[in-house]
Amino acid sequence: MAESTEPQNDNQLAVVATEDMAVRTVNKRYEGLRTVRTKAIKGKGAWYWAHLEPILVRNPDTDDPKAVKLRCNLCEAVFSASNPSRTASEHLKRGTCPNFNSLLKPSSSSHSLPPLSSPSSHKRFSNQGLNNQQYLLLSGGKEDLGPLAMLEDSVKKLKSSKPLPPGPQLTKTQIDSALSLLTDWFYESYGSVSFPSLDHPKFKAFMNQVGLPEISRPDFMYSRLDSMYEEAKLESEVKIRDAEFYQLVSDGWKSKTFGNGEEGLIKFMVNLPNGTTLFRKAFFPCGSASMAVPAAYAEEIMWETITGTCNVARKCVGIVADKYKAKSLRNLEIQNHWMVNLSCQLQGVGSLIKDFSKGLPLFKIVIDNCLKITSLFNNNSQARSILNKFLSQESRFSVSFGVFPLLYCENLQNSASITAMLDSFLNCVRVLHLVVTDNSYKLVVLEDSRATEVAEMIQNMGFWNDVEAINTLIKVVRSMVEDIEAERPLVGQCLPLWEDLRAKMKNWCVKFRIPEGIVERIIERRFRKNYHPAWSTAFILDPVYLMRDASGKYLPPFKCLTCEQEKDVDNLITRLVSREEAHAALMELMKWRSNWSFMKWVWGQLQVQSSIGLERVQKMIFIAAHSKLKNREFGNEEEKEEKLFASEDDDMLNEVFVDAH
Repeated sequence: MAESTEPQNDNQLAVVATEDMAVRTVNKRYEGLRTVRTKAIKGKGAWYWAHLEPILVRNPDTDDPKAVKLRCNLCEAVFSASNPSRTASEHLKRGTCPNFNSLLKPSSSSHSLPPLSSPSSHKRFSNQGLNNQQYLLLSGGKEDLGPLAMLEDSVKKLKSSKPLPPGPQLTKTQIDSALSLLTDWFYESYGSVSFPSLDHPKFKAFMNQVGLPEISRPDFMYSRLDSMYEEAKLESEVKIRDAEFYQLVSDGWKSKTFGNGEEGLIKFMVNLPNGTTLFRKAFFPCGSASMAVPAAYAEEIMWETITGTCNVARKCVGIVADKYKAKSLRNLEIQNHWMVNLSCQLQGVGSLIKDFSKGLPLFKIVIDNCLKITSLFNNNSQARSILNKFLSQESRFSVSFGVFPLLYCENLQNSASITAMLDSFLNCVRVLHLVVTDNSYKLVVLEDSRATEVAEMIQNMGFWNDVEAINTLIKVVRSMVEDIEAERPLVGQCLPLWEDLRAKMKNWCVKFRIPEGIVERIIERRFRKNYHPAWSTAFILDPVYLMRDASGKYLPPFKCLTCEQEKDVDNLITRLVSREEAHAALMELMKWRSNWSFMKWVWGQLQVQSSIGLERVQKMIFIAAHSKLKNREFGNEEEKEEKLFASEDDDMLNEVFVDAH
């Protein structure tokens, strides 16, 4: 009796899970169509979305979303949402919708088109053009005879029309100004517009029509390019020269495992204290894009870029790069004690996906199992035929999409491709269950030895739980990467960022019942590869992270650091100052650590401030801090914060707040 109950429970669970997955799929399809329609109404999509609206059809018994439909706002008719473009063609363009044709009919007075060659009628034609074009839509009935006659008349007039008159006569000043603007547009859009576009016949005709001379390729490619480059370079150099210090950013040493990156192109940017980022140069290494640049060569290129950016090398307070932390960046720090060279957080966090794919057994198991399923449906025509049969019965899958995305993973080295494959699997839970339980699938089992294993996997709820777990894991990491890319966290935010990542991964382990130990080890290994002592130093010097103790004092969060990280703070501060100042710097650090009366006073006042008072205090903090930063020259961000908040003249800031009250 017990044996017969277990399969029944499993089947019930499978049905529930399948229904939940179907509901999620319907909601996702609905939200996707709403997003597309919203963009289209704003002018960034197809015309027919102004008349078609996605609606959610619910199950009358459970009130769960059952399907997505399209409703015509003109006649209230409802259609399948599988192919909006086809629906628009059949319902709107072919005259099925009675209100669409009446909407397009113009007044009876507009039955003649003005000649296109007549300059005097150009303005009048432009106002009527849209109506006349839409009026010529044909529905296949007798009412089309009138529009056909109009079309024939227009064609005759076009054939008999005289050539367009020459363009206006522009002055030399107007021509130079127009060509200058065209040059700016061309080089700012380079990548989407190429040099051969300048020789296109229609572009040349356009230039002639507006009264501009034909563009000289040598002039455009050499003299104008050189002029724009020198102008941009001079502007950049002036900003760098006027800045007290800068940070060099180097990207492209490591191939991208997420996002879009130009393979083989290494870019150098400059970050200035005011938040401005300037492009410095692009470097094309010799050899193929897949070849790694030797660390010694990379170090040489970085140092040449620093010396070539500014005559004073000490103005470069550090480098951020996506590779060579242990070698090139470390060597440059040793040779130049004032520099703080960091590895890119974007690359570091993103590399966790690769780490999990290698170190987390479940990751490899899920991908291998998914590939077994895709292999069966790719290589067995009968299995693929059964799959296509059930897909065609699902409203959300359209035949016009071609190859169903479940059947391949474009690049196993790319997290976006893996996510797309896993999403496809989760969207097709119900379809795959129907496939392997169909009678015709039994023939596939007889012919192909893989079919039995595939059927068992698809009917196993544990498999789907694992697929969702790995899919969620990748999305958690990619979400962190997107946040880093958007927010560009400061050095002091690196430790909290990794703690936030650890917390999210712990929740993931609990949700999917994954052992935490192996996940923690993978994260810790990547953390140590990326960690820099500047993270700890900036973290404890940032007033944002002050913590209140039992006595009411607001103190730096030293207790959040490990013993090694506390030593890192002392060592970094000692390295960044001269030998004579090292002892004084450590004494200031001790003062900061044990008694920070200034911030205690500020936070105490904030507890009783009104919103207006709080805003006033924040403004005074900004003004006082800005005044100190403006009159001083610091080696890097961490040292800057230390001198700002841990120096002996904190009384100056206290006086500002006292005067405010």
